[in-house]
Amino acid sequence: MLPAVDGVVESARGTSSGTRWYRRTTRSRIGAVPHRDDPGSQGYDERLMTATLEPRAHGTARPRDLLGRPVHDLRISVTDRCNFRCTYCMPKEVFGRDYAFLPHDQILTFEEIERVARAFVEIGVEKLRITGGEPLVRRNLPALIAMLAALRKADGEALDLTLTTNGSALRALARPLADAGLTRVTVSLDSLDDAVFGAMNGIDFPVARVLDGIYAALEAGLDPVKVNMVVRRGVNEASVLPMAGWARDTGVTLRFIEYMDVGHSNGWRLEEVVPAAELAATVGAAWPIEPIGAAYRGEVAERWRYADGVGEIGIISSVTRPFCGDCTRARISAEGMLYTCLFAVRGHDVRGQVRGDPSDEALRAFLTSIWERRDDRYSELRSRATNDLPKIEMFAMGG
Repeated sequence: MLPAVDGVVESARGTSSGTRWYRRTTRSRIGAVPHRDDPGSQGYDERLMTATLEPRAHGTARPRDLLGRPVHDLRISVTDRCNFRCTYCMPKEVFGRDYAFLPHDQILTFEEIERVARAFVEIGVEKLRITGGEPLVRRNLPALIAMLAALRKADGEALDLTLTTNGSALRALARPLADAGLTRVTVSLDSLDDAVFGAMNGIDFPVARVLDGIYAALEAGLDPVKVNMVVRRGVNEASVLPMAGWARDTGVTLRFIEYMDVGHSNGWRLEEVVPAAELAATVGAAWPIEPIGAAYRGEVAERWRYADGVGEIGIISSVTRPFCGDCTRARISAEGMLYTCLFAVRGHDVRGQVRGDPSDEALRAFLTSIWERRDDRYSELRSRATNDLPKIEMFAMGG
């Protein structure tokens, strides 16, 4: 059964002549589990409106930001390059053959990435996600995975070490990545129709090769495999049910993503967003679904399980049901800039700190101080004032 949900963000008119956003209400996400420090369902708990420190077993402390959110996830971009030209991320009209990507000496080395990741783990991060660009175009990536897989949380347990990819090189790399210590992968696939998918990836890359990469990941034990589908009205919304059916048959978790206004190059318009409620209703009409709680605080996807027990879907609803209140993610770009929001307008120079060779204690203090000053909540504040902010392109900060 699908409960009625009021949208958190609504528009007063279409966006072809300018978006006008306003907030009507603030409610908990469907199926969300109340957190131990967030007993209410209306907005933020007032007790968390100032930064606090949560004791850690090894003597350091887990920083919380100005809205009480702990740091838990670190997304690490290993390259700003990609072999796709997806229309919602790196459209070929903008990022053509002559586009100047980062020179090699400006990109963090594997040793620098490991040091930054270790510092974040020491202040509380428990999940690392490798991103890009397309991370599999970075040479010798399994070597970095092995370095990161050796890191341990305060309790001695292994980290959740994951990777997001377009899947184009997974057939060759799935097994080496798994052997190096990668635990699972998320693959981007926006349609099973070659014409639709080719139009969205910008290079006519065939669906079959991505599917082969997904099967390679399953064979290598990189499961549960998640598949991300960005849904854009007028482009691929007809692929929602075929993708859901395929995911059910294959045993992967399909996650629908609302088309987002990230960066300035994708020509985003509100009328091209297919809302989370519509996506849930579409799938639920074919296969009844019911909401389930988040697996952990800060999980981005609303989770729905099929009533017949055949798996689940996720819906990432940054536009219509913002989840800023539980965002626990930090992002390190390929050149070593720290971003505290996907929609950030500026970053913090971690590479300069690392290459300046401060002590590990000083590096931890630098990262902690940035997190404690964090107050990002862009998706909850979308308005005329946010339209023209100088946002960073998604591929440049790791998505």
